[in-house]
Formats: sequence, structure tokens, C-alpha cells
Amino acid sequence: MITRAAVVPHPPLLVPELVVGAAAETAPVRAATLAAAGNLPGPWVVVAVDDSGPATVVPPLSGTFLGYGVDVEVSLGGAMPADPRIPLPVLITAWLRERCAVEVSRVELIPRDLAAADCVSFGQQLAGEDCGLLILGDGSTRHGLRSPGSNDDRSGPFDDHVHKLLAGADTDGLLALDLELARELGAQGRAAWQVLAGVPGPWRCASAEFFAPFGVGYHVAVWERP
Repeated sequence: MITRAAVVPHPPLLVPELVVGAAAETAPVRAATLAAAGNLPGPWVVVAVDDSGPATVVPPLSGTFLGYGVDVEVSLGGAMPADPRIPLPVLITAWLRERCAVEVSRVELIPRDLAAADCVSFGQQLAGEDCGLLILGDGSTRHGLRSPGSNDDRSGPFDDHVHKLLAGADTDGLLALDLELARELGAQGRAAWQVLAGVPGPWRCASAEFFAPFGVGYHVAVWERP
């Protein structure tokens, strides 16, 4: 039975070697992410959104952040040559695994447009596993002029709403998030959050934080059984 889950982002800026000139600005989200993941019991089952999904990735596996500017090698477990084609969520999972010293059972990659009903079904399938559930997903990419996309005034209210839902462990509210709006705002974490909402409760939120460096929204939350 899953008794604890952590929601974290998966941007390259979590890796200090990739943001040498912005280490101070990115430190808060990095620290919060490591703290949330560090309190998650192993083994981990990880759910993340990626265009390569649906796919299941299992160790042994190693990769590198060379495609993001620096050849930082990470391992999902086991000794293997670094594969440069590893999707970003898997690389971040491996980076977190090494720092939290836990075992990863597998990473489940799901498509960003997965319907809410299918997310619920997937969450229900995971419910009986004896693991820590790690949910990877980013918020809107359209916060202000520094954002990767053009600014969208709806991104602030959207991520404020998501933060409140995570802080309240509000599964119904998460499942009501609009797929089209999330897509327009670049919030690819929507599907992963809805998988979490599909895992039967009850749940309570132990902590929830929100960050938006460089115009992208990053949610960090820890849910546990009351």
C-alpha cells in the first residue's frame, strides 16, 4: 500500500552543474525537491509525463545530461554505459535517486494528453504497491516575460489553484483540472498530478510549496496517509 507520495518538478535547473550562473536563484526549488524526495520511502515507483510515453523504464540504466550542456552522468541503478537518449524525467529521477540513496523500481512515462479517467485508472492500479510514489511534473511555462513561452495572464491563477489543491490534498479538484487549459499554458504535470489523485485515499498534505524561477511554475508537495 502506498502510504506516502511526493510531487516534484523535473527541470534541468535542479542539477547545479547545468546552472552555474544561476545557482542562487535555483537553490530554493532544488532544496525543496530534495527534501520532498528525501522523505519518500523506497523503493520508488515514479510517474512522469513525457512525449515518449506510454513507456516503462526500469534499471539497470544510466544516462547523461550532455544534451543539456554538461556531461553529468547519473544512474537509475546498476552499472551500464551512459545512454544519451534517456528522457529528461528519467534523468532527473536518477539524479534524485543518487542523492536520496534509494532504490527505483521503475519509471512510468505517460503522455501529456492522457485523459483524466485514464489517469484515475492508472492511479488505482498503483494503489496496492508497497512503494514510495514519486510524481514528476511541471506547472505552466508562461509566467511573465522570462518564461520559455509568451506570457499568459492565466498562468498565475492556474498555478495558484494547483498549489491550493495540492496543499489541500484535494483529489476531486485535481481531477477537475482542464486538459485544454493545461496544454495551452504548457503545464505538462497535469496528467501526473491526476494519476496521484486517482490513488485511493484518504490523504493529507504534509507540505506544499510553489516556485516560478525563469517564468516556469514548479510545485513541490508531500502527501501522506492521515
